[in-house]
Amino acid sequence: MINHDCRIRRRGPGLTAMRFSLVAVALGAALGLTGCQFKTVAEPSLNKRDTEWMALTPQPEVDPGYARYEVDDPTGEKPGTVIVDIKERQLYYVLPNKRAIRYGVVVGDEAFGWTGTARIARKAEWPSWNPPPEMKRRWPHVHAMGPGAANPLGARALYLFQGNRDTLYRIHGTNEPEKIGQAASSGCIRMRNIDVVDLYNRVGVNTKVVVR
Repeated sequence: MINHDCRIRRRGPGLTAMRFSLVAVALGAALGLTGCQFKTVAEPSLNKRDTEWMALTPQPEVDPGYARYEVDDPTGEKPGTVIVDIKERQLYYVLPNKRAIRYGVVVGDEAFGWTGTARIARKAEWPSWNPPPEMKRRWPHVHAMGPGAANPLGARALYLFQGNRDTLYRIHGTNEPEKIGQAASSGCIRMRNIDVVDLYNRVGVNTKVVVR
């Protein structure tokens, strides 16, 4: 992981240092972070299928405000917990030592959003998609799809249950990464495929998830 340290050494007339400092300040402001206490997070390892199918997904420029970073934990939850901040459109995975990994996400739009506490009951790589009956009633054109780059669930899915009841909500990848940072889903939490792979590798079954 690369530590983005705002401290720089002045050399010569200091013009290069000044330019770098201004860029760092602007980036920190865009990320909504203070003191530059953030680190980039190394890309997760991908298998051959991941590489091939993710290459077929649109690759828009990433808004730095919704990029994957390690930050000071703002949640107060125990390490290993996943928290989704609906208002911020950010997902946090809590680390030890009051740190967290922050990912930009798509959240449910106003008509379909939800909040609550759940647990990850199942994990799947490149899952099939079976839209629930209520979704089919709203949008008759949707249909079941097998795994692949065009599948709306993307590279990974984490299935959220409350007790033994399936909420029908998921944390999953997306084939529309350009919508990260928006309220545009039917209640599920969408992530960039590379980000959901990273989160998938970190969490286990029964991980606590708080959507608030």
